[in-house]
Amino acid sequence: MSESLFSPVDDDVARLALDRYGLSEQRTLRMINLSENATYLMADPGTGREGILRVHRVDYHDRASIESELDWLTALGKEAGVSTPRVIHTTDGDRVVSLEVEGHDRHAVLFEVVPGIEPDEVALDTASFETLGAITARMHRHARTWKRPPGFARFSWDWEHSLGEQPRWGRWHDGIGVGPGESAVLGAAASLVQQRLAEYGQGGDRFGLVHADLRLANLLVDDDQVNVIDFDDCGFSWFMYDFGTAVSFIEHDPRLPEWQEAWLRGYRSVEELSAEHEEMLATFVMLRRLLLVAWMGSHSHSRECQDVGPGYTASSLDLARRYVASGGSSIV
Repeated sequence: MSESLFSPVDDDVARLALDRYGLSEQRTLRMINLSENATYLMADPGTGREGILRVHRVDYHDRASIESELDWLTALGKEAGVSTPRVIHTTDGDRVVSLEVEGHDRHAVLFEVVPGIEPDEVALDTASFETLGAITARMHRHARTWKRPPGFARFSWDWEHSLGEQPRWGRWHDGIGVGPGESAVLGAAASLVQQRLAEYGQGGDRFGLVHADLRLANLLVDDDQVNVIDFDDCGFSWFMYDFGTAVSFIEHDPRLPEWQEAWLRGYRSVEELSAEHEEMLATFVMLRRLLLVAWMGSHSHSRECQDVGPGYTASSLDLARRYVASGGSSIV
Protein backbone atom coordinates (compact mmCIF):
# COMPACT_ATOMS: atom_id res chain seq x y z
CA MET A 1 0.00 0.00 0.00
CA SER A 2 1.04 3.59 -0.50
CA GLU A 3 2.45 5.27 2.61
CA SER A 4 0.98 8.39 4.21
CA LEU A 5 3.07 11.43 5.12
CA PHE A 6 1.13 12.09 8.33
CA SER A 7 0.54 9.61 11.15
CA PRO A 8 2.15 6.16 10.99
CA VAL A 9 -0.11 4.91 13.78
CA ASP A 10 -3.27 6.00 11.94
CA ASP A 11 -1.87 4.31 8.84
CA ASP A 12 -1.41 1.07 10.78
CA VAL A 13 -5.00 1.22 12.01
CA ALA A 14 -6.22 1.88 8.48
CA ARG A 15 -4.29 -1.06 7.02
CA LEU A 16 -5.48 -3.44 9.74
CA ALA A 17 -9.08 -2.27 9.39
CA LEU A 18 -9.12 -2.94 5.65
CA ASP A 19 -8.26 -6.58 6.31
CA ARG A 20 -11.88 -6.97 7.50
CA TYR A 21 -13.48 -6.12 4.14
CA GLY A 22 -12.48 -8.98 1.86
CA LEU A 23 -10.33 -6.80 -0.40
CA SER A 24 -7.52 -7.94 -2.67
CA GLU A 25 -3.79 -7.40 -2.20
CA GLN A 26 -3.97 -4.75 -4.93
CA ARG A 27 -5.79 -2.31 -2.68
CA THR A 28 -4.25 1.10 -2.17
CA LEU A 29 -4.75 3.59 0.63
CA ARG A 30 -4.11 7.34 0.51
CA MET A 31 -4.72 9.83 3.30
CA ILE A 32 -6.85 12.70 2.00
CA ASN A 33 -7.48 14.65 5.20
CA LEU A 34 -6.17 14.86 8.76
CA SER A 35 -8.42 16.91 11.00
CA GLU A 36 -10.51 15.56 13.87
CA ASN A 37 -9.91 12.11 12.38
CA ALA A 38 -7.74 10.65 9.64
CA THR A 39 -9.59 10.06 6.38
CA TYR A 40 -8.33 7.84 3.56
CA LEU A 41 -9.33 7.05 0.00
CA MET A 42 -9.28 3.30 -0.62
CA ALA A 43 -9.20 1.82 -4.11
CA ASP A 44 -8.99 -1.88 -4.94
CA PRO A 45 -8.45 -2.69 -8.64
CA GLY A 46 -8.59 -6.38 -7.80
CA THR A 47 -12.25 -6.23 -6.75
CA GLY A 48 -13.29 -2.95 -8.39
CA ARG A 49 -14.30 -1.57 -5.00
CA GLU A 50 -13.52 1.81 -3.50
CA GLY A 51 -14.43 3.67 -0.34
CA ILE A 52 -13.64 6.38 2.16
CA LEU A 53 -12.11 5.02 5.36
CA ARG A 54 -12.42 7.14 8.49
CA VAL A 55 -9.99 6.29 11.30
CA HIS A 56 -11.24 7.81 14.53
CA ARG A 57 -8.84 9.67 16.77
CA VAL A 58 -8.07 8.28 20.20
CA ASP A 59 -10.56 8.99 23.01
CA TYR A 60 -13.08 11.11 21.07
CA HIS A 61 -15.86 8.58 20.46
CA ASP A 62 -16.35 5.08 21.75
CA ARG A 63 -17.87 2.35 19.61
CA ALA A 64 -21.40 2.87 20.95
CA SER A 65 -21.41 6.55 20.01
CA ILE A 66 -20.06 5.77 16.53
CA GLU A 67 -22.78 3.18 16.02
CA SER A 68 -25.31 5.83 17.12
CA GLU A 69 -23.99 8.27 14.53
CA LEU A 70 -24.39 5.61 11.84
CA ASP A 71 -27.93 4.87 13.04
CA TRP A 72 -28.98 8.48 12.50
CA LEU A 73 -27.31 9.11 9.15
CA THR A 74 -28.78 5.85 7.83
CA ALA A 75 -32.24 6.79 9.08
CA LEU A 76 -31.96 10.24 7.49
CA GLY A 77 -31.19 8.65 4.14
CA LYS A 78 -34.10 6.24 4.36
CA GLU A 79 -36.75 8.39 6.06
CA ALA A 80 -36.06 12.10 5.61
CA GLY A 81 -35.03 12.57 2.00
CA VAL A 82 -31.52 13.61 3.02
CA SER A 83 -28.77 12.09 0.90
CA THR A 84 -26.09 10.55 3.14
CA PRO A 85 -23.22 8.12 2.41
CA ARG A 86 -23.85 4.40 2.69
CA VAL A 87 -21.84 2.51 5.32
CA ILE A 88 -19.92 -0.47 3.93
CA HIS A 89 -20.04 -3.54 6.17
CA THR A 90 -17.14 -5.88 6.91
CA THR A 91 -17.24 -9.49 5.81
CA ASP A 92 -18.61 -10.26 9.29
CA GLY A 93 -21.43 -7.75 8.85
CA ASP A 94 -20.01 -5.08 11.18
CA ARG A 95 -20.31 -1.35 10.49
CA VAL A 96 -17.44 -0.41 12.81
CA VAL A 97 -14.02 -2.04 12.97
CA SER A 98 -12.57 -1.93 16.50
CA LEU A 99 -8.91 -2.69 17.13
CA GLU A 100 -6.36 -2.36 19.90
CA VAL A 101 -3.25 -0.65 18.56
CA GLU A 102 -0.36 0.40 20.80
CA GLY A 103 -2.52 0.01 23.89
CA HIS A 104 -5.41 2.13 22.61
CA ASP A 105 -8.87 1.18 21.42
CA ARG A 106 -9.15 2.40 17.82
CA HIS A 107 -12.19 2.45 15.55
CA ALA A 108 -12.67 2.79 11.80
CA VAL A 109 -15.63 3.01 9.43
CA LEU A 110 -15.69 2.51 5.66
CA PHE A 111 -18.14 4.63 3.63
CA GLU A 112 -19.08 4.57 0.00
CA VAL A 113 -17.55 7.25 -2.20
CA VAL A 114 -20.19 9.95 -2.59
CA PRO A 115 -20.18 11.88 -5.87
CA GLY A 116 -19.87 15.64 -5.96
CA ILE A 117 -17.55 18.47 -4.99
CA GLU A 118 -17.50 20.97 -2.14
CA PRO A 119 -19.22 24.28 -2.90
CA ASP A 120 -16.77 27.01 -3.81
CA GLU A 121 -16.96 29.60 -1.02
CA VAL A 122 -15.68 32.31 -3.36
CA ALA A 123 -18.46 31.71 -5.88
CA LEU A 124 -21.02 30.71 -3.25
CA ASP A 125 -24.45 32.13 -3.99
CA THR A 126 -27.69 32.47 -2.08
CA ALA A 127 -29.19 29.47 -3.89
CA SER A 128 -26.66 27.21 -2.16
CA PHE A 129 -27.69 28.48 1.27
CA GLU A 130 -31.37 28.20 0.42
CA THR A 131 -30.80 24.55 -0.47
CA LEU A 132 -28.82 24.04 2.72
CA GLY A 133 -31.59 25.65 4.79
CA ALA A 134 -34.15 23.23 3.38
CA ILE A 135 -31.88 20.23 4.03
CA THR A 136 -31.27 21.41 7.59
CA ALA A 137 -35.00 21.75 8.23
CA ARG A 138 -35.62 18.19 7.03
CA MET A 139 -32.91 16.94 9.37
CA HIS A 140 -34.38 18.86 12.31
CA ARG A 141 -37.88 17.62 11.58
CA HIS A 142 -36.62 14.06 11.50
CA ALA A 143 -34.66 14.53 14.74
CA ARG A 144 -37.75 15.81 16.57
CA THR A 145 -39.88 12.80 15.66
CA TRP A 146 -37.34 9.97 15.27
CA LYS A 147 -37.52 7.19 17.82
CA ARG A 148 -33.88 6.71 18.70
CA PRO A 149 -32.66 3.10 19.07
CA PRO A 150 -32.01 1.71 22.56
CA GLY A 151 -28.56 2.70 23.78
CA PHE A 152 -28.32 5.70 21.44
CA ALA A 153 -25.50 7.89 22.78
CA ARG A 154 -24.07 11.12 21.42
CA PHE A 155 -22.43 13.94 23.30
CA SER A 156 -23.84 17.44 23.83
CA TRP A 157 -22.79 20.79 22.44
CA ASP A 158 -24.38 22.70 25.30
CA TRP A 159 -22.69 25.65 27.03
CA GLU A 160 -20.81 23.47 29.51
CA HIS A 161 -19.18 21.39 26.76
CA SER A 162 -18.70 24.18 24.23
CA LEU A 163 -17.32 27.23 26.01
CA GLY A 164 -17.99 26.30 29.64
CA GLU A 165 -16.02 24.37 32.22
CA GLN A 166 -15.63 21.21 30.11
CA PRO A 167 -14.93 22.56 26.60
CA ARG A 168 -14.73 19.67 24.17
CA TRP A 169 -12.31 21.44 21.81
CA GLY A 170 -10.32 23.23 24.47
CA ARG A 171 -10.49 26.81 25.70
CA TRP A 172 -10.78 29.75 23.35
CA HIS A 173 -8.32 31.52 25.68
CA ASP A 174 -5.67 29.14 24.28
CA GLY A 175 -6.40 29.99 20.65
CA ILE A 176 -3.74 31.19 18.24
CA GLY A 177 -2.72 34.77 19.02
CA VAL A 178 -5.00 35.20 22.03
CA GLY A 179 -3.33 37.52 24.54
CA PRO A 180 -4.72 39.76 27.31
CA GLY A 181 -6.22 42.28 24.89
CA GLU A 182 -7.86 39.62 22.75
CA SER A 183 -9.13 37.83 25.86
CA ALA A 184 -10.93 40.95 27.03
CA VAL A 185 -12.76 41.40 23.72
CA LEU A 186 -13.60 37.73 23.18
CA GLY A 187 -14.48 37.28 26.85
CA ALA A 188 -17.14 39.99 26.66
CA ALA A 189 -18.68 38.24 23.66
CA ALA A 190 -18.55 34.84 25.38
CA SER A 191 -20.31 36.24 28.45
CA LEU A 192 -23.08 37.67 26.29
CA VAL A 193 -23.42 34.36 24.41
CA GLN A 194 -23.81 32.56 27.74
CA GLN A 195 -26.47 35.03 28.89
CA ARG A 196 -28.43 34.80 25.64
CA LEU A 197 -28.35 30.99 25.66
CA ALA A 198 -29.54 30.84 29.26
CA GLU A 199 -32.48 33.10 28.42
CA TYR A 200 -33.27 31.08 25.28
CA GLY A 201 -33.30 27.77 27.13
CA GLN A 202 -33.23 24.16 25.93
CA GLY A 203 -36.87 23.32 25.29
CA GLY A 204 -37.76 20.55 22.88
CA ASP A 205 -38.66 23.03 20.14
CA ARG A 206 -35.12 24.45 20.11
CA PHE A 207 -32.70 21.81 21.42
CA GLY A 208 -32.19 18.30 20.06
CA LEU A 209 -30.12 16.10 17.74
CA VAL A 210 -28.19 18.11 15.14
CA HIS A 211 -25.43 17.55 12.61
CA ALA A 212 -23.29 20.19 14.36
CA ASP A 213 -20.88 20.66 11.44
CA LEU A 214 -22.99 21.58 8.40
CA ARG A 215 -20.28 23.59 6.71
CA LEU A 216 -19.18 23.76 3.08
CA ALA A 217 -16.54 21.06 3.47
CA ASN A 218 -19.23 18.58 4.54
CA LEU A 219 -21.49 19.06 1.54
CA LEU A 220 -20.82 17.42 -1.81
CA VAL A 221 -22.80 18.83 -4.73
CA ASP A 222 -23.43 16.66 -7.78
CA ASP A 223 -25.63 18.58 -10.24
CA ASP A 224 -28.93 19.00 -8.36
CA GLN A 225 -28.03 16.48 -5.66
CA VAL A 226 -26.55 17.71 -2.37
CA ASN A 227 -24.96 14.97 -0.27
CA VAL A 228 -24.44 15.51 3.45
CA ILE A 229 -21.31 13.85 4.86
CA ASP A 230 -19.26 13.68 8.06
CA PHE A 231 -21.66 13.25 10.97
CA ASP A 232 -18.74 12.75 13.35
CA ASP A 233 -19.72 15.76 15.48
CA CYS A 234 -23.46 15.13 15.48
CA GLY A 235 -24.98 15.38 18.93
CA PHE A 236 -27.40 17.32 21.06
CA SER A 237 -27.44 21.09 20.75
CA TRP A 238 -29.66 23.97 19.76
CA PHE A 239 -31.18 23.45 16.32
CA MET A 240 -30.17 26.95 15.21
CA TYR A 241 -26.55 26.13 16.01
CA ASP A 242 -26.54 24.38 12.63
CA PHE A 243 -26.66 27.79 10.95
CA GLY A 244 -23.60 28.88 12.91
CA THR A 245 -21.77 25.83 11.59
CA ALA A 246 -22.93 26.54 8.03
CA VAL A 247 -20.83 29.71 7.94
CA SER A 248 -17.80 28.25 9.73
CA PHE A 249 -14.57 30.12 8.91
CA ILE A 250 -16.43 32.64 6.71
CA GLU A 251 -18.51 34.43 9.35
CA HIS A 252 -16.76 37.72 8.59
CA ASP A 253 -17.77 37.69 4.90
CA PRO A 254 -19.93 40.73 4.01
CA ARG A 255 -22.35 38.39 2.24
CA LEU A 256 -23.40 36.86 5.57
CA PRO A 257 -26.76 38.72 5.77
CA GLU A 258 -27.68 37.51 2.26
CA TRP A 259 -26.69 33.95 3.13
CA GLN A 260 -28.72 34.09 6.32
CA GLU A 261 -31.84 35.31 4.54
CA ALA A 262 -31.45 32.59 1.90
CA TRP A 263 -30.92 29.90 4.56
CA LEU A 264 -34.07 31.07 6.36
CA ARG A 265 -36.09 30.98 3.12
CA GLY A 266 -34.99 27.42 2.51
CA TYR A 267 -35.66 26.39 6.10
CA ARG A 268 -39.14 27.92 6.12
CA SER A 269 -40.01 26.18 2.87
CA VAL A 270 -39.95 22.97 4.92
CA GLU A 271 -40.61 23.95 8.55
CA GLU A 272 -42.05 26.92 10.37
CA LEU A 273 -39.52 29.06 12.23
CA SER A 274 -40.57 31.83 14.60
CA ALA A 275 -38.87 35.20 14.99
CA GLU A 276 -37.66 34.11 18.42
CA HIS A 277 -35.43 31.48 16.84
CA GLU A 278 -34.30 33.76 14.01
CA GLU A 279 -33.20 36.38 16.54
CA MET A 280 -30.74 33.88 18.03
CA LEU A 281 -28.80 33.23 14.82
CA ALA A 282 -26.14 35.87 15.57
CA THR A 283 -25.54 34.26 18.95
CA PHE A 284 -24.98 30.85 17.37
CA VAL A 285 -22.63 32.33 14.79
CA MET A 286 -20.64 33.90 17.64
CA LEU A 287 -20.73 30.66 19.64
CA ARG A 288 -19.35 28.74 16.68
CA ARG A 289 -16.69 31.36 16.01
CA LEU A 290 -15.40 31.13 19.57
CA LEU A 291 -15.47 27.35 19.37
CA LEU A 292 -13.34 27.49 16.23
CA VAL A 293 -10.84 29.83 17.86
CA ALA A 294 -10.48 27.14 20.54
CA TRP A 295 -10.40 24.33 17.97
CA MET A 296 -7.58 25.86 15.96
CA GLY A 297 -5.56 26.32 19.12
CA SER A 298 -5.64 22.55 19.65
CA HIS A 299 -5.62 21.40 15.99
CA SER A 300 -2.59 23.06 14.43
CA HIS A 301 -2.20 20.01 12.16
CA SER A 302 -5.55 20.58 10.45
CA ARG A 303 -5.97 21.84 6.90
CA GLU A 304 -8.28 24.60 8.12
CA CYS A 305 -5.78 25.89 10.65
CA GLN A 306 -2.98 25.94 8.10
CA ASP A 307 -5.18 27.72 5.55
CA VAL A 308 -6.62 30.37 7.88
CA GLY A 309 -3.84 30.87 10.41
CA PRO A 310 -3.53 33.61 13.05
CA GLY A 311 -5.67 36.02 11.02
CA TYR A 312 -8.77 34.12 12.16
CA THR A 313 -8.39 35.29 15.74
CA ALA A 314 -7.75 38.87 14.63
CA SER A 315 -10.88 39.00 12.47
CA SER A 316 -12.84 37.38 15.31
CA LEU A 317 -12.25 40.49 17.41
CA ASP A 318 -14.23 42.67 14.99
CA LEU A 319 -17.11 40.20 15.05
CA ALA A 320 -17.03 40.07 18.84
CA ARG A 321 -17.11 43.86 19.16
CA ARG A 322 -20.08 44.18 16.80
CA TYR A 323 -21.89 41.34 18.54
CA VAL A 324 -21.53 42.96 21.96
CA ALA A 325 -22.40 46.43 20.65
CA SER A 326 -25.64 45.07 19.17
CA GLY A 327 -26.62 43.40 22.42
CA GLY A 328 -26.32 39.98 20.78
CA SER A 329 -28.56 40.64 17.80
CA SER A 330 -25.95 41.03 15.05
CA ILE A 331 -22.32 40.47 14.13
CA VAL A 332 -22.38 42.64 10.98
